[in-house]
Amino acid sequence: MQLVVARIGRAHGIKGEVTVEVRTDEPELRLGPGAVLGTEPASAGPLTIATGRVHSGRLLLRFEGVSDRGGAEALRNILLIAEVDPEELPEDPEEFYDHQLMDLDVVLADGTEIGRITEITHLPSQDLFIVERPDGSEVMIPFVEEIVTEIDLEEQRAVIDPPPGLIDELPETDPELSEQSGSGDRAGKGDA
Repeated sequence: MQLVVARIGRAHGIKGEVTVEVRTDEPELRLGPGAVLGTEPASAGPLTIATGRVHSGRLLLRFEGVSDRGGAEALRNILLIAEVDPEELPEDPEEFYDHQLMDLDVVLADGTEIGRITEITHLPSQDLFIVERPDGSEVMIPFVEEIVTEIDLEEQRAVIDPPPGLIDELPETDPELSEQSGSGDRAGKGDA
């Protein structure tokens, strides 16, 4: 199975190093010297990592055959892809690879079906599950332990405890309340 582990950024210096946006929780395993990585687009690779180091909090890599700034700049925005055994699990039991979470059923603690995970979006602050509901609509569920209380790979399900409003439909407006609210008692910016 292929996993995207990084995206190549800007060239750094004049000796062929590039910055990388790491997309794996195990960079020491996937992005170490000697690692051979596929690329997207495929025509750019495969690339073999010659050296790696951290500079000012960013990972810098240099690839075999790339020894100057021009060669490094030509690699910008290329995705680096590692071949991973589908049975391999992350070292931390609380972590999961995207392919393990795809297509899991999402349910409430009482078993109520919410939908199925169709996509995982990685944001700087947290990851999001994109869940397709039975009616075809989608809902985004933050992958945080306060909301996603259990991942059961054997049962192929994710159990969630969502806060009010996360998955609920907006309530229908009561017509009687709508008429009463037109009486002039409105709050707005600057009202006391």
